[in-house]
Amino acid sequence: MANKDISPNRALGITFLVFLGAYFIPFDTPKISGAVQEAFLMLSDYARQHVLLCLVPAMFIAGAVTVFLNQQAVIRYLGPKAPKRVSYGVASVSGAILAVCSCTVLPLFKGIYKKGAGLGPAISFLYSGPAINILAIVLSYKVFGWQLGLARMVGAVLFSIIIGLLMHLIFKKEDEARLADERMFKYQESGDEKSLGQMAIYMFSMIGILVFVNWANSEGGSDLWDLIYRSKYWITGAFAVALVYSLMRWFSGDELKTWLTETRDFSLQIFPYLFFGVLVAGFLLGRPGHDALIPTQWVASLVGGNSLLSNFIASISGAFMYFATLTEVPILQGLIGAGMGQGPALALLLAGPSLSLPSMLVIGGELGLKKTAVYVLLVVSLSTLAGLLFGILI
Repeated sequence: MANKDISPNRALGITFLVFLGAYFIPFDTPKISGAVQEAFLMLSDYARQHVLLCLVPAMFIAGAVTVFLNQQAVIRYLGPKAPKRVSYGVASVSGAILAVCSCTVLPLFKGIYKKGAGLGPAISFLYSGPAINILAIVLSYKVFGWQLGLARMVGAVLFSIIIGLLMHLIFKKEDEARLADERMFKYQESGDEKSLGQMAIYMFSMIGILVFVNWANSEGGSDLWDLIYRSKYWITGAFAVALVYSLMRWFSGDELKTWLTETRDFSLQIFPYLFFGVLVAGFLLGRPGHDALIPTQWVASLVGGNSLLSNFIASISGAFMYFATLTEVPILQGLIGAGMGQGPALALLLAGPSLSLPSMLVIGGELGLKKTAVYVLLVVSLSTLAGLLFGILI
């Protein structure tokens, strides 16, 4: 788990692996040195484009969820005993409203999971945030046509529910044991509870900041969307004023200190995994439009047609690549131009935005290797089958 100290044996193993890499990897060759440079360039792009405006607000929201959100409310709507139509409906809709990338959704997932959400609804939320991105689906309609756009929308909604339900069934006993252990929940409800209206203003002001400061241009796809884009900083400022008002009016100094402490702890748990994962992803695959160790042409040559293998390669490649919000559309457009089939294109759209190597590392730190492996396997397998079926129908 991410909150446990690293054992001496594990630390020694990591040190040994780093030594082997430093000893055997030929860093002086043009291919390797170019991949190393691409890794740090990708990390630089990630830090500039996603950390301050995406991850930092998400960390504060996650800390607020853990400290202030009523635990019984989380369990009532997202717990394993909540009605399935309620828990999975709330999880999928909440993720869709945020419309964040696979890394930004991680602290929010950790927050509701630590607060008592069942594994299934938490996983549904984890998948839906990056996958059910309204603007990305609209752009998919515009760029790839209604068939692929509709298939992406339907597949993403269904997958968020199906994968969550399967994770719940597979790990039901373990999850019930986790929720029965009161030691899992660090914060208990205090006597000075905030009203529903106060908590709504506090939480939604932070969510509003996260959503609107990252609002993307639709490139002419929607007049209303672009109007919001042109006004996004004014809208963000209004939410910021509401947040400052709520903090000054309803929260004590001790409460704010606890919130900041929890936010700091989330950051320490997540950022090392994310940065390492971005470096590795950049070293292997490079930034969009740039080659690193694995040339883009190799991937494109393997995902033509509509075989089971081509759909699987598209799914597994998408699962390990890092897609910032909306970048999957131009990347896929280039791959289709290079000969990618319609089935593999859908497979990549369903697997890619919801997973990445950095997100796998963070999920593994929270859920453990076994649950993370099953989650990745479900995403890749279902994406492969959906792509194969779509290719046959089209």
